[in-house]
Amino acid sequence: MPPKHSLSIRIVRDDITKLEVDAIVNAANKTLLGGGGVDGAIHRAAGPEFLEACRLLNGCQTGEAKITPAFRLPSKWVIHTVGPVWRGGLADEARLLARCYNNSLKLAGENNCQSIAFPNISTGVYGFPKPKAAEIAVKTTKEYLTKNQSSLTVYFVCFDDENHRLYHQLLKDL
Repeated sequence: MPPKHSLSIRIVRDDITKLEVDAIVNAANKTLLGGGGVDGAIHRAAGPEFLEACRLLNGCQTGEAKITPAFRLPSKWVIHTVGPVWRGGLADEARLLARCYNNSLKLAGENNCQSIAFPNISTGVYGFPKPKAAEIAVKTTKEYLTKNQSSLTVYFVCFDDENHRLYHQLLKDL
């Protein structure tokens, strides 16, 4: 019987722009040209070259992911993904959010990343309920890592106490 694959998932309360990981995920808008929240913080920290690299990507659709160098950030890459705006759960939001995580993890693997850090995608101004978003993030990540027998270390970077508590509860048995 093959050895059981162990998942490497961590929860941190930190500034995602300061993490020394291979890739950080940017909860971007469709233009990829900067915005508020984590998107604005990443753009400010990465410097002007970052904006130029983002322009070359010609935007990104909801649920998709694209990658750029991280420039002035301590990570190597920034994976940009566009989360869904919450519309009461009737506009395929759960599937689209799961696609954000899957597509970001896939890009990390394709770029030989050993570590990736996710913010709490869509839970800010996009209004996705934090408990449901955390469940989707954890479930999708666990499934991806198990299915692909990935040795990728995944960090969920929580900005607020509520998300930090939710992720700890969901991952307490890991």
